Amino acid sequence: MALPAHPDAMGAWRTIQGELRRLVGESNFEIWLAAVELDSWDGAVLSLKAPPGTEAWISGRFRSIVEGAAREILGTAVTISLAGGSLDAPSPAQAGPQIDSEPAALHPRYRFEQFIIGQGNRLAHAAALAVAELPGQAYNPLFLHAPPGLGKTHLLHAIGNYVTAYGGGATVRYTTAEAFTNDFLSALHHKSLAPFKRAYRHVDVLLIDDIQFLASKARTEEEFFHTFNALHESGRQMVLTCDRLPRALVSIEERLRERFESGLVADIQPPDHATRAAILHKRAELDQIALADPAVLELIAERVTDNIRALEGALIRVVAFHSLTQKPIDMDLATEVLDTMYPSHGTRQPTIAEVQSIVAAHFKLSVEQLTSASRASRINWPRQVAIHLARDLTGESLPAIGRAFGGRNHATVLHACKRVSERLKNDQHTVDEISALADRAAGGRGDRDY
Repeated sequence: MALPAHPDAMGAWRTIQGELRRLVGESNFEIWLAAVELDSWDGAVLSLKAPPGTEAWISGRFRSIVEGAAREILGTAVTISLAGGSLDAPSPAQAGPQIDSEPAALHPRYRFEQFIIGQGNRLAHAAALAVAELPGQAYNPLFLHAPPGLGKTHLLHAIGNYVTAYGGGATVRYTTAEAFTNDFLSALHHKSLAPFKRAYRHVDVLLIDDIQFLASKARTEEEFFHTFNALHESGRQMVLTCDRLPRALVSIEERLRERFESGLVADIQPPDHATRAAILHKRAELDQIALADPAVLELIAERVTDNIRALEGALIRVVAFHSLTQKPIDMDLATEVLDTMYPSHGTRQPTIAEVQSIVAAHFKLSVEQLTSASRASRINWPRQVAIHLARDLTGESLPAIGRAFGGRNHATVLHACKRVSERLKNDQHTVDEISALADRAAGGRGDRDY
């Protein structure tokens, strides 16, 4: 790779990557943009290099997003080039890969040797390695679940990279549930189901990310059901990732949920402090980050507890700030950067009043309406949600919760909690909505599992 001509280039590119990850989502970023590298920057033109054969697709699909992110960070005068050519939209013939083309590229950095093992991911790592060593014989399917940003995609790519390197010619296909859906719909539209089936049913290892996106897509679920059966019956390996347990996928057919649970279901928990610190040390080593004070990594690990993506994002911000200001990466710089996004404070339970405020704002009500005697449906359900969350998050007694909601009694509080629990069993929208509210009330820690 050519040396960047501008001293701020690498830090700025890392900042752009962080913004692109946020804009396009984890899966799209990992599939298409993570492998794009900085080639050079002369202060006016940012030259990027993509893996061979992907330039036209990346250019056509992500041109405006890449340009927007770069100009937001570097200034409106910057121009972008990709592999020596401008990011112009491709011709119709170049618009995208056909269904029987090569599957999405595996991320070369996502390997088992780069995965930091901790208490929260030990089972998932061991299961993934066992599957990579003995596809179709260890755990089939392997179902990995965790909130976003905890390493599911890393393990998925690690399996693919391992099988590709040591699998004796075994074929691997990595995709996402969204890409599977799009491929299937395209095959239906062009009456070309045979190539679609060859692409997905004749591989030795099928890796599918974000399986939750199959929810409420009846025809795609039907096709995936048959794809699953065809692979399983022929002894081919499947590995699926999801942001929740199979039983929580209430919008997916029961017969598919049962198949997801028929192998091994392994979860990944948020990393503890020691694991977070080890991840940062590994990232700093891989990126050859010059630290004026190694204690910076311990400070980031202490402050950022949400997930690995946020952890690495915080390190990227510190490095970018160093690159743009030329200040050394020491405790003063790290504290200055982290204080804006991750201020130092102890973990605490939310109060009932805080829960009420968050729920009322979400449902566009006032706290007074939420705690009033009104039994109107537009108020009653939000009130029940708030009571449920207050019981789950605050540690307050049922009588105390009842008093905070207009003097309601113990039985009313229990009834509200029961109503919410019943709906959580059968309504995916409610699962997602209450999980988001719980996360917000808990300070964005992402530690609720509904």
